[in-house]
Amino acid sequence: MPEALLQTDFPTLRLHARGKVRDIYSAGDDLLIVATDRISAFDHVLASGIPGKGKILTDISLFWFKLLSDVVPNHLITADIDEYPASLQPYRETLRHRSMLVKRAEMFPVECVVRGYLSGSAWKDYKATGRVCGVTLLPGLAESERLPEPLFTPATKGADGQHDVNISMAEMGDLIGHSNADLLRDLSLMIYDRAYRHAEKQGLILADTKFEFGRTAQGVVLADEVLTPDSSRYWIQTSYHPGGPQASFDKQFVRDYLLQSGWNQQSPAPELPPEIIARTQEKYLEAFHRITGRVHLG
Repeated sequence: MPEALLQTDFPTLRLHARGKVRDIYSAGDDLLIVATDRISAFDHVLASGIPGKGKILTDISLFWFKLLSDVVPNHLITADIDEYPASLQPYRETLRHRSMLVKRAEMFPVECVVRGYLSGSAWKDYKATGRVCGVTLLPGLAESERLPEPLFTPATKGADGQHDVNISMAEMGDLIGHSNADLLRDLSLMIYDRAYRHAEKQGLILADTKFEFGRTAQGVVLADEVLTPDSSRYWIQTSYHPGGPQASFDKQFVRDYLLQSGWNQQSPAPELPPEIIARTQEKYLEAFHRITGRVHLG
């Protein structure tokens, strides 16, 4: 198995930001986003990476950016190495298949979450209060049950090592302006609807997902990653059965292992055993194949 790329180091470029998975560099007026093979769980970046994960995530985002381009514009300029500026060419082999040159955008400080099914933290909230992010739901719903209609549940972006915090539409409006909040909600629901219908054709259920948006001189754009297994919960239609958790392509496989390992979810984060790394890599590859209909060649 090839080694995982855990961190990039490009001495002639200025590091703009380093997230849990992505390293972002300044590229003149634009930005270079590089998806590493890091994987996080419980708000910690794990000591082990998943080889090729960054390439798979990048290709999934590129697929969705193209498919959704008539719904919402995005920040992508190009992912073709040969079209990158000369300043990036010394690093072309590292950047190949795992990077995107994007427009610099003023990012809205919110996560735009859409939930079509009652799962994860939404299920925990519902069990405790009968509500999800302040929205009252019908009593008697089962775990993983499809909601009567998709819910838009925004959250603020947690600082490093912190959970995102769910907020109401009113709080989102206070934070970014009510017209902006309405626009991002409407865009998020439209994107979810388009993506849900595509996933359905591919034998998948898009249970929930989250989006990030920014503003450029041309207006509001979809940014960062989009509809990858890191930001979305995909289930297989043929095995879907409400009433409990579902088999998925997100990081739940890794979370389940960590919960069983006895890790206290404090630093330092542990390494993953080879068999867990290999199985997780298989899940990401299968997600790519099911979403795009293609075999990943990166």
